[in-house]
Amino acid sequence: MKKNTSTAGLNATKQFIRVPAISTRALTRSITFSAANQPRIRIGSIAPNFETETTQGKINFHDFIGDSWTILFSHPADFTPVCTTELGAFSALKPEFDSRNVKLIGLSAEPVAKHKEWIKDIEEIATGGKEFQFPIIGDESREVSYLYDMVDEEGFKNLSGGLVLTIRSVYIIDPSKKVRLIMTYPASTGRNSAEVLRVIDALQLADKRGVATPIDWTEGQDVIIPPTVSNEDAKKKFGDFKEVKPYLRYTSLE
Repeated sequence: MKKNTSTAGLNATKQFIRVPAISTRALTRSITFSAANQPRIRIGSIAPNFETETTQGKINFHDFIGDSWTILFSHPADFTPVCTTELGAFSALKPEFDSRNVKLIGLSAEPVAKHKEWIKDIEEIATGGKEFQFPIIGDESREVSYLYDMVDEEGFKNLSGGLVLTIRSVYIIDPSKKVRLIMTYPASTGRNSAEVLRVIDALQLADKRGVATPIDWTEGQDVIIPPTVSNEDAKKKFGDFKEVKPYLRYTSLE
């Protein structure tokens, strides 16, 4: 495994791989699929960097992120029914993500050439004929899936060959390259694109205004003042607020 020393300002010890665009059977791996040595991705971790081929050309992942928020979401294979509907839904919502300075990038554990054929189906079935809007990583080697700890216990046994149904994770990464949210779905359950957009709104609002968001919060609703803020400081910062309990105070940002 090579360390990335080209991205200034980031932890020099973070994981970095170059994902080769060759058949899994013929692959000489830059990493081995060892459970004991697998990176652990947690909220607050620096997102591991990698270079790989996508449907829109070769990328360095950290360079792709740049100064944007980024959503990385993964799929076990191309031409799968649930994933086809998901990619179409995210593509349709891309203007909403663009307006929030959020980039989208998918991943599927098959070659880029096959992704491009799959995109034709996605455009026919799920985007109403509109052009598919973002790149899909070709993770035929499954090295990125391993690097990001995307699979369950049973699926890990099949990383070197066979279908791994649990390559179905969502990572929200902020402009500082930190992982802010992780969700992993079973093969039978489609993701909720509106929930991913809602979480982006909540995270960005929390960073900007120093608040928390309650259950089922959506944009424009009251927010929670963190317990670390005194009533005196809350009054100065937010004006009027409602105290339900000393530890639960609501305020409006409208």
